[in-house]
Amino acid sequence: MKEINFTVTDPLGIHARPAGILVKEAKKYASKITVWKGDKSCDMRKLLALMGMAVKQGDSITVQVEGDDEDACAAAIEKFLKENF
Repeated sequence: MKEINFTVTDPLGIHARPAGILVKEAKKYASKITVWKGDKSCDMRKLLALMGMAVKQGDSITVQVEGDDEDACAAAIEKFLKENF
């Protein structure tokens, strides 16, 4: 399992347009991708669940990636987070 710790710097937090693109990116991989904020978690492939996490600027999230393509998946997700949030 790979784990990514990330602090959101975007003033709008994780908001609709980039979150939708993030979900599309997540769906390219077979690995299970779980986003954690505190004690709440969701499947990164579900846009409404991701938006329901209400991740704001300054919030820290943990992304857990588990599966056959976890290395490539974790690298792509981490790159996307750094470039967009």
